[in-house]
Amino acid sequence: MKDVSGIFQFMLDLSPSRKGQRQLSAGSNLLQRFLINKIPSGSWDSHMHVVSAGSWEPIPLTNTVYHADYMETYTDMGCNFQIDPVKYPLAKGALYNPKSHLLPEAIQIEASVGIRNIVLVQPSIYETDNSCLLEALQALGPRYGRAVVAFDYETIDPSTLETWHQWGVRGVRVNTQSIRKHMSDDELATTLRRYADVIRPYNWVLQLYVPLATATVLEKIVPELGVIVCLDHFGSPDLSEHSYNGDPYNLPGFRSLVNLLLQGNTYVKLSAPYRISRDKEWKDLEPVAKELLKVAGMHRTIFASDWPHTRFEGLDIKPYMETLLEWCGHDEVLIERVFKGNAETLWGIEP
Repeated sequence: MKDVSGIFQFMLDLSPSRKGQRQLSAGSNLLQRFLINKIPSGSWDSHMHVVSAGSWEPIPLTNTVYHADYMETYTDMGCNFQIDPVKYPLAKGALYNPKSHLLPEAIQIEASVGIRNIVLVQPSIYETDNSCLLEALQALGPRYGRAVVAFDYETIDPSTLETWHQWGVRGVRVNTQSIRKHMSDDELATTLRRYADVIRPYNWVLQLYVPLATATVLEKIVPELGVIVCLDHFGSPDLSEHSYNGDPYNLPGFRSLVNLLLQGNTYVKLSAPYRISRDKEWKDLEPVAKELLKVAGMHRTIFASDWPHTRFEGLDIKPYMETLLEWCGHDEVLIERVFKGNAETLWGIEP
């Protein structure tokens, strides 16, 4: 296993206490500088993926903020931290076939915006084979990494869960959106109860990628589960709804989502606006985001990048991060909660 301590030392060098000592590349752009100075030290990206699906090349370092030792360290990792795509084949039913995006690239992306802590999330293309994710998690270590896996609640065994927990796994994902699976209300309720029974002894998170409209069902089920629930991607609203006129409460399920957030056992990720919005600047999503921040920003909302933006590869996350800071009103206390404090609570990060 490749030691990533050198690259994380670079991340530590991004902390506010060392900002004056940073050495910046000549091509560093203003937005990167702005983000690194605004994103709180010790922040978390609560949703990203690693994929080993074929050939991989390091992304160019042009216009990237980096420490003097960074390029050498990153190049060393890129040469040695390769995952065999034959070892981690996609599931037969995978609905898309992305390029490989491995841990060194992920770390570089995070470091370029001042983030050092990562939550790896199992993508649908691997179904319940978590091998690629778990290898990356072990390289990160529990100091800098957490993970959300996928498994079959009927076949998983406690010893496996215990091992995963020691490695830093803190949740299981139920994903109906990516695979376009419809569940009846009863089927969804049964599924969530079964998963909750499995993860409750470990205090894991039940992470859901389901349509916002299902929140009307979740509002009844979640209080009975005895586990914390986290919804992906703003709760996954459908902004094409004919009733949506900029008032989020006209969206089916939104009021139920708000009720869940107020009950205190549900979180929502402010992530992947491009999967939801019909506007390149996310103007139609802004009322949703601001209402979620108003209702639950201080306690139940968390930032996530959704890197490497599967099916949207090549997207630059920096403009969205800048927009999210604007939606927070540049309130430093709120920003600290969204990027750091709420994630630490959700993922069980000890001081």
